[in-house]
This record gives sequence, C-alpha cells and structure tokens, in this order.
Amino acid sequence: MSASTAPHGSTPPSARPAVRLAGHRPVRIGSWSAQVHVRSVVVTVLVVLAALGAGVLGLVAGSARLGLPDVVAAFTDQASEGTRRVILGWRLPRILFDLVGGAALAIAGAVFQAQTRNPLGSPDIIGFSTGAYSGVLLGSVVGFAGAWETPLAAVGGGLLTGLVVYLLAWQKGVSGLRIIIVGIGVSLFLGSVNTYLLTTMRLEDAISAAVWGAGSVNDVGWSSTVPLLVVTALILPVVLATSRDTEIMEMGDDAAAGLGVRLERVRLVQFLAGIVLVAVVTAGAGPIAFVALVSPQVAVRLTGRATASPLPAAAVGALLLTVSDLLARSSFMPVELPVGVVTLCLGGAYFLFLLINLGRTGGTR
Repeated sequence: MSASTAPHGSTPPSARPAVRLAGHRPVRIGSWSAQVHVRSVVVTVLVVLAALGAGVLGLVAGSARLGLPDVVAAFTDQASEGTRRVILGWRLPRILFDLVGGAALAIAGAVFQAQTRNPLGSPDIIGFSTGAYSGVLLGSVVGFAGAWETPLAAVGGGLLTGLVVYLLAWQKGVSGLRIIIVGIGVSLFLGSVNTYLLTTMRLEDAISAAVWGAGSVNDVGWSSTVPLLVVTALILPVVLATSRDTEIMEMGDDAAAGLGVRLERVRLVQFLAGIVLVAVVTAGAGPIAFVALVSPQVAVRLTGRATASPLPAAAVGALLLTVSDLLARSSFMPVELPVGVVTLCLGGAYFLFLLINLGRTGGTR
C-alpha cells in the first residue's frame, strides 16, 4: 500500500492537472494529497482480518478445551483463575508474537528484497537471522541472558553480521547480487560457529538451544512479546517513512539520485531497521525460516504490484506465521512442533518454485 505525495515547495495540487496512476485513487486532505493503490488497500484489509481470525482461533485451540465464551470471560475478568492463566498468560502472548513477529519478518524481507532487487534477498538467506542466533548463543555461553539481555544480544549479533556483509559487499557502493553472495557465505560461516557454540554448552542447554534454533514459539511469554511489540512500534514508522524513496530507487540508482534520493543513507537506514526487526523476533523464537522470504512475494502477487509494499507484506507475514503456529501445535497433539518446521515445509516448496521461476526469467524481477 503506497502513496505518492507532492514534495514540499512544489506546485500545489490544485495548480496542476491531476495525474491518475493505474489502479490508484486520489485522496486529498487539506494541502496534502496522495494516490492510494486501491487493490493493495483491499488486500491488506482482507488479509489482516484473516490473520485476526486465525489469532482468535489460536486462543481457543489447544489441549485445554476452551471456547469463545471462555475467551470473553477471561478478557472481562469473569473467568476462573485457571482459564485466565491459559488464555491471558499463555496463549495471548503467543498469538501476539505470531501476529507481530510474522509482520516484522515480512517487513524485513520486503526491505531487503527491495534493496537487493532480488526475491532471494531475504534476511534468512543472506545471514542476518543466523547472525542474530549467533548473538543469542554467544550471550547464553557468557551468561548474558534475560528478558531484555537476549534481545540485545540478538540485535548485536544481527547488526554485526549486517556490518560485515555491508563492508564486504562494498565496492564503490553496494549491489544486490554482491550482498546476496556475501551474505550466503557469511551465513555458512556463522552456521559452523553456532554448531561450535552448541558443543560448548551443557547437554540440557544444548538440546534446548537446538530446539529453539529450529524456530519455536512454544515457550513464548510476555517477556519475549513485550520487547517485540516495543521494537516493532518504533521501527515500523522508520520503514514507512523511507518506503517512498525505496520505490523511487526501483527505477535505478541514477534516476533515484537525479530525483534527490540519498541512496546510501536510505539503504543504511532500511538495512538497520530490517536487521533489528529480524533480531528481536529471533531473540524470542529463534530463527524462523522462510517467512521473510515468502511473505513479500505473496503480497506482490496478491496486490498485482511490481514490488512488495511494507503493509501488505506485513499482513501476509502475520497470517502466515499465525496459521503455521496453529498447524504446529494442533496437527500432532499433544506434541507441539516448532513453528519453524512448518514454515520450512511451506517455504521450501515456494523456494523451489521461486528458483525455477528465476531460472526462466534470468534471475531478475
């Protein structure tokens, strides 16, 4: 969902003929005007409603037999202590983590795919998720773990990985292909580092870390959900504020620079924002594969646009992770699978389709 606004100091909208972009509808509030992509708005609203519906289903689904009246009673403080604990203490933070975490991963994926101009430019492909996981493992080894320490370790690991990838890919600027190639190499290296860190832990801790490393929200509580909500609320406006420049950059660096876009500053701001979003999700649930890769591309196909805007991608990501978690904890009850296993299966099939499609189109969008 995007809007094109009149730049400050330019001719007022009333003084020049209106230009209707295909699929857009003009919106004007006072001196501010924009053209809104109607299909993107409709798709985003419908997918958000579907994601919220999946979230409500997640509140009642599980080994404890509860219904919608129990959910309402819990929220109105009329349920028993046990019911309130199940719904408000266990299931609600998990569902919120699914919704917001899926949206955060999808936004990060949209950012990196736009910057690299390649549908393979996803944080779990180019190593940022692995770097955040390395930060958490290293923090656990040295005793730096806690409600806020773990997200900080993940953000630190992700940012350091991003810095290494950015510097190694720099050659009078950065290109999407170099970022992807360097990122894959860094990801492989960090994977071996993570394996070594697991061997230095006690057996019980190593087993827990390995399960968590598959991407699991089974033990997610408010201590993991609150940092995610806070960080996402802070980062989302930054991404939205620079999304217009990103769309202009799709026309090419020379054209974008000619229109006044400060290329490297926009890239750096969006890279940092995307890495932080990935890191805070990884801190709470481990590296969840393929949500960041698949969601923006599904949003592109649903909206009919050339690139994935952050909000439609976020809606698809929220729906994908919430539904995946429902499948993970309901398919083999009482055993709960890590949600990363489900996203890996769904994303793996799409990844094969994407590779086949890239082979036919020459690897560009």
